[in-house]
Parts: sequence; structure tokens; C-alpha cells
Amino acid sequence: MASQELSLPMPQHRLQILVEHPLFTRSIIALILINAVTLGLETTSLMRSHGTLLHTLDTLILCVFTLELVLKLICYRSTFFKGGWNWFDLIIVTASWLPASGPLSVMRAFRILRVLRLFSVVPQMRRVIGALGHSLPGMASVVGVLGIIFYVSAVLVTKLFGNHPDANMQEWFGSIGASAYTLFQVMTLESWSMGIVRPTMELFPLSWLFFVPFIIITSFAVLNLFIGIIVDAMQVMHEEEQKDLPQAASKADIDALKKQLDEVLAKLNGK
Repeated sequence: MASQELSLPMPQHRLQILVEHPLFTRSIIALILINAVTLGLETTSLMRSHGTLLHTLDTLILCVFTLELVLKLICYRSTFFKGGWNWFDLIIVTASWLPASGPLSVMRAFRILRVLRLFSVVPQMRRVIGALGHSLPGMASVVGVLGIIFYVSAVLVTKLFGNHPDANMQEWFGSIGASAYTLFQVMTLESWSMGIVRPTMELFPLSWLFFVPFIIITSFAVLNLFIGIIVDAMQVMHEEEQKDLPQAASKADIDALKKQLDEVLAKLNGK
């Protein structure tokens, strides 16, 4: 960042100081939150009596967001497009200017996406989203494992329970698709005891031998791997950020520097 500041002309350097000032950032965050409130109020009865005011506030805030992007474009120029978060902001703000009438009237609903700009403005949120991005390869592997477990289990319960003439068994386990959806409900522990598992156990008393291991594997083991992968990714990103920060000089380094200075002074005095 320091090298970038030195290479900028004075007007651009002043603009950079402005757009990177903490007060400027806090103001943008405040406007994003206010905009979220106004967009939410548009879905209430207040729209009938204060619709004009809400639309005016929305337009003014959008103008401020646009001005912010223009200042960043002037300040950073081509380097602006090298940042993924800058592209994210540019797409959201540009989409907000699309006409919200006629065939594009559905775009009015997508104005709420402006609230997602908090991800790009707040560093802590950027860190979380970055950790999610870093964890995607590991999460894809977990999804693959979970998919295999679901497929094998769906085929198994379809063959075990789906041939029973009971209406519930036909609805829950009559096909692989129905079985997979039922097992998803069981995995999330939604009505797993009274709603699905217990009625199944009344017809198949030993069915608990399948459901208990399935819940342990999916709910308490595989899904917890997601948390572990994300936590590990956040730890890796934190370590990378610490490496990029300037390291404080150790006491040994300071002592060595003092010794060198003393030697230089001694030579100068000797001359």
C-alpha cells in the first residue's frame, strides 16, 4: 500500500486518503444499514403513507454508493478491477440502477442485495467470506462423502421399508427420491422421533439399528467436519495475515544493532 501511495499523483493520493479514511468507511457502513432498514420498511404498511420519502432516501443512498465507486475508480484506476470485492460492489450498485419497471420490475426485489456490501466494507466479514472460499475444496469433499452415504442409505431404506403397504411407508420410502428427502429430515432431527422414526419402528422394530448409526454419522460426525474445515481455513488466513504484518524487532536484533553502532562510533572517534 505504501508503494502504491508513493506512485500516485497528489490529487489521487488525497482521494486515496479520503476513501480509505475510517470515518469514510464508517459512513458507508451506516448508509448500508440505513438502506437495509428503508428497503425493509417498503414491505410494510408505511409504504402507503411514506412511499415517496422511502424512495427518495433509497435513491440518495444509491447516489452516494455510486459516488463512492467513482472516487475509487478515479483513485485506483486500472488497479480497481484487480480486486474481487471491488467487482462485487460494482455489480451490485450497477444492478441497482437498472429500471425497475415493465419486464424488469422484479429487479426492485433485488435491491436488498445492496446490504451484502457489508461483506466488502467490514474487514471481519471479508475474513469470514474469505475463509468460506478457502474451505470450499474441503467442503466439496465432505459433500461428496455425505452424498455417497445418502445414496447408499436411500437405496437401503427403500428396499427395507418401501415395499410395506402402509401409506406412510410408501410416502416416506416408496422411491429413492422420497427416501433421500426423508433421510434429510432425519439428519436435521426434524420430527425424527415422533414423526418418522417411531412410526417406522412400530412396523419394523429393529429399524433403530439403521436410524441411530445414520444420525450419528450424518448429524454428529460428517456435518461437524464442515465446522472443522471452516475453522481451519480461518486459522490459515489469520496466520497468512500475521505473516504480512511487519514483525517487531526482537531484543537480540536491537542489541546487535547497538553493538554495530558502537563499533562505528568507536572507529569514527579513533579517526
